[in-house]
Order: sequence, then structure tokens, then C-alpha cells
Amino acid sequence: MTAALSRTDLASTLPRPIFLVAAGKAAWRMACAFCAHDAAGSVLAAGMDGLPRVQGLASGPRAEGALPPTVEWYEGAHPSPNRASEAAGRRALAGAEGTRQRGALVVLLSGGASSLLAVPADNLSLQDKITTARALMDAGAPIADLNCVRKHLSAIKGGRLAAAAGRSMTWAISDVHGPVPDDPSVIGSGPTVGDPTTFADALAIVRTSSALAAIPPAVVRHLERGGDETPAPGDPRLASASYEVIGTRQLAMEGAARAARERGYEVVTIAVPSAGEARVAGAAFTAEALRAVAGAGRPVCVIASGETIVHVTGDGRGGRNQEFVLGALGSLAAAPIGATLGSAGTDGIDGPTDAAGAIADTSSAGRAAAARLDPRAALANNASYDFFRALDDLIIWGPTGTNVGDVHVLLSNGDEPSV
Repeated sequence: MTAALSRTDLASTLPRPIFLVAAGKAAWRMACAFCAHDAAGSVLAAGMDGLPRVQGLASGPRAEGALPPTVEWYEGAHPSPNRASEAAGRRALAGAEGTRQRGALVVLLSGGASSLLAVPADNLSLQDKITTARALMDAGAPIADLNCVRKHLSAIKGGRLAAAAGRSMTWAISDVHGPVPDDPSVIGSGPTVGDPTTFADALAIVRTSSALAAIPPAVVRHLERGGDETPAPGDPRLASASYEVIGTRQLAMEGAARAARERGYEVVTIAVPSAGEARVAGAAFTAEALRAVAGAGRPVCVIASGETIVHVTGDGRGGRNQEFVLGALGSLAAAPIGATLGSAGTDGIDGPTDAAGAIADTSSAGRAAAARLDPRAALANNASYDFFRALDDLIIWGPTGTNVGDVHVLLSNGDEPSV
């Protein structure tokens, strides 16, 4: 955030005053960084009318440091919005509208913003949105499809926040790795950029989803009626909106690679983002990584990243990173050399658990058998959390204050045999 701000002369670029909207898992830190930038100069200085240069809100997890008194904190929830998420969304819209005649809107987005900034469209309730999103997530909907539906159930997403403002500027940390990586229209459901999707697209996603029976009838009727479409790319209401992606999964991979090299590992990176069913992707990554380290005769670290999905069919606890590792247990057990696999969410939270992910090595299957743990049963019940907790192999480090997706790492010390 600080590096991105250093490239912009805010004092000359943005009209005064600024209404700040920070939403996402990195909202607190991004808001603090923005307000601290040039704090002795124009950003926090009061204008001639005595009003603060910056006022606004942050919706996301609390982090270290203190927000300026002119920035309100909303304890929004993720992955499902709560009343604070809705209150933050409505305050954001009101603040944006207040800049139409004077000032500018600054938006700081990070992963989770779709849930942390929520305003239901007319004739819909917050619970309608929660039920719909949860049903689609449980059915394994890709993030682009999920956010397409979210945008058409919302009064703030899909460019509507920027359309409510005059001048706007957005900085975003991306957790989007789909067909169009770091797509601004998908990050946080694109509240400040044109939306290339339509009500018809959202309706088609809902109608063809295995989750259709769980979608509230009011949502289906809303999508069938259509109505005021989200602003499309090129909409004149967005002519004064600018956007910059300042953080991606590549940055996380570069950081992991530096740390591995410092520890004496040769590094191999897999450029293609991981995707699809978590347990399948975990097995595939492990097989590819083991091929990369075969015969190396020296320590090697294989790094990949992305975002997978989980089709929830059981009632166990877990997350996509934990299922990623659990799905790879068989491949690890059959490895001819010693290897350790880890997968974790860069936000420090994996699904509805307190873990960021899990680790396993070539001994994990044997240790599980000795503890009478069945990995196939755990996968069938989506119970990866309890499986790895019993082995003391969960990664738990708490919220990190950022989110650029998931990172997967396989370590091998060379040709040492598996144990």
C-alpha cells in the first residue's frame, strides 16, 4: 500500500475532501497506511473549512495500530455478511454520494470485500443474499460466478459505488485467479468498475446450479425481473473512476521463494494458478512437484498458488487448504523420497475454522493409520480439520491482515528415502 501511494501525488491528484472506504481482510492495515501517507502534509490536514481531509470507514478484521478518529470501523463478517457489513455498505454509499458535488471517493479493496461491504437490492433482504451465496459456495461455484450473482443482488457492487460518487480512485489487493487473473470486476464484486455481466448471466448461473433448490424464491424472482443493470464498462458514470491492482498471488510466491532460497533450497515455481476441486488439485500439485524434485540430489522447494473449491457434502469441519493437503496424502505416501507438503490461506483463515491450512509428509498416512484415522472418510465428510488436528498438523497463525489467495509448498531434501 505504501509503495503504491508513493507513486501518486494525492494532494494534486484528488480533490478535497476525501471519503475513504476500506473493505476486506486487509482493510484495517490499508486504511492506516493510506491515512499515514504524508500524514504531516495534505492527506490528514484539515481544509480551509475546518473539515478533515480524510473521513470514512473500514470494514474488516481489526489489526494492529489505530485508525484515525475520522475513520469508522465496522466489524463486518466473512464469508457471510452481517448487519455490520450492511451498515458499512450503506455508509459507503452515502459517503460516495456526498462527493458528487465536492471531493473524491477513495476505495481500498482486499479479499473478502464482497461479504464485508453489503447492501441488498430493493425487495431483497440480507438473509436472501446470505442464503444464496452460501448455497452457491457449498455447491463449489467459482468465484467469478459467485460474484456475478452477488452483483445482481446488490445496490453497491458491480460499479454502483463509483457510480454514486463523482471522482473515485481504487487500490486493490487481488485474490482472484480465474480465467482473467486479478480481474477488477471480480475483486470484491467490482464496486468501482464496470460490470460486463448481466441479470441474465446471473439467472443462468442460479438456474444451472445444483444449489437451485436452496436459493430463496425472492432471489430467483428478482433475477427474472431484471431491471436497472449494473453500470457496464464504458458507462459515463464511471468516466472519472481509476483503478490499480497493487497486490497479487505472485507477490506471495516471490516472498516464499526468497525465504526458501535463504534456507538453502533450490526453488521451482508453478506459474499456472491452482483451481478446481481442492482434493484433486492437491493430489495433482503433489504429483507434479514430486516429478520436479526427483533425482535432484539437493534440497528443493516447489511453490504454487491459487484458489480451489470444495463441494460440501458432509457436515465436518475444514477448508480448501486442509482438503488440498488431505487429498494429497496418498501421493505423499507413495513418494520414493522424503517430502513435506503445506498449503495455507494467505489471510490466515481456511474456511470456517481457526486454521490457515495444514501440513503433511511421507509419514502422515502411516501416522493416521496408527491413530485409526481414515483419510477417505474424512474427505467424504469434509472433516479435514479434525483429521489434521488429531495429528497436530494444522497451520494456525491467526489473521494476517491481507489476502492474495492460497500458497502451496512442497519441500524435499533430495534423494533421501521416504519414512
